[in-house]
Amino acid sequence: MPVKNRFAELLPDITEWRRDLHENPEILFETHRTSAIVADKLKEFGCDEIVTGLGRTGVVGVIKGKATGSGKVIGLRADMDALPIHEQTGLEYASKTDGAMHACGHDGHTAMLLGAAKYLSETRNFDGTVVVIFQPAEEGGGGGKEMCDDGMMDRFGIQEVYGMHNWPGKPVGSFAIRPGAFFAAADQFDIEIEGLGGHAAKPQETVDSTVVASHVVIALQTIASRNVDPVEQVVVSVTSFETSSKAHNVIPQKVHLRGTVRTLSPEVRDLAEKRLGEIAEGTARALGAEARVNYVRGYPVMINSVEQTEFAAGVAASVSGDCSDAPLVMGGEDFAFMLEERPGAYILVGNGDTAMVHHPEYNFNDEAIPAGCSWWAEIVEQRMPAS
Repeated sequence: MPVKNRFAELLPDITEWRRDLHENPEILFETHRTSAIVADKLKEFGCDEIVTGLGRTGVVGVIKGKATGSGKVIGLRADMDALPIHEQTGLEYASKTDGAMHACGHDGHTAMLLGAAKYLSETRNFDGTVVVIFQPAEEGGGGGKEMCDDGMMDRFGIQEVYGMHNWPGKPVGSFAIRPGAFFAAADQFDIEIEGLGGHAAKPQETVDSTVVASHVVIALQTIASRNVDPVEQVVVSVTSFETSSKAHNVIPQKVHLRGTVRTLSPEVRDLAEKRLGEIAEGTARALGAEARVNYVRGYPVMINSVEQTEFAAGVAASVSGDCSDAPLVMGGEDFAFMLEERPGAYILVGNGDTAMVHHPEYNFNDEAIPAGCSWWAEIVEQRMPAS
């Protein structure tokens, strides 16, 4: 059961939608134009119910099959938001908003789910109900959690939920997935180190916060190398090192460190948080300074349900002929919040030989659209077959 012919026919339209979204990116919860377009399209398609304002700017559409006697309700989710990146693609439809860009392909995800919604509204060749979910603020805002907190799962009776992300480096239209832990928990930290500032020519009269912070940065790497079991996964990255002085001849009073911790199990997450505080505070104290740590937990580990993953992989193989085993990903994904509330699965679809996501030269590959749309449609038709 290969890519559906209907999506080949719809490809010019879906591509046009996608490129319009690409040209007009919106960040976090500010997806007002995007959400309005999605709601208008769903109305045009003839969805049975359209709800806006979930998770602030999220949109949900309900599509009932020719029969609903099975009582099954499946959710399909796409993210809508862009990134605060200055685009450098040179495309005719490049971002018109300076400092905002669809650098992760959410324009493609939204367009593909709209394509699937149009097809499902036309055919309704299934026994049950489909809930199409268009979510804001995946890129750090936790829009998925806000939609769940607004009662989305119970309100629409969603029993299973499925999501998809494009993946550069994989052949266009191919798929990859894995059961269990898939994307990492993504936490962040701020460490303020305070010493005693002074003249750079008289270091003996200071407590050099720059030296102290440098020792902290190095010591934090022992969380991965010496605290966590080598067969487990953890990434501790200090991504910002900012002193309170920019002068060449001043030893600064303070240094502010920022960074992120990525883990794939609750136990390692707890250990990493504990050790980060102990190491920062202990190292600073040993060198005569003080460290204040603020650790904020972000997205949880995204865990694919085993049974739904097996089903999703079979659907992918029926669409493209194959579905490979995906690697563990240390990036975060707030679809994790939806998978904490309902069983489901998240899959990768190949974007071809393109720049990586979050890169200023990245662009979603429109050739992946038929495969992505077909996967979503087949999830519905195979999971809730018409009698």
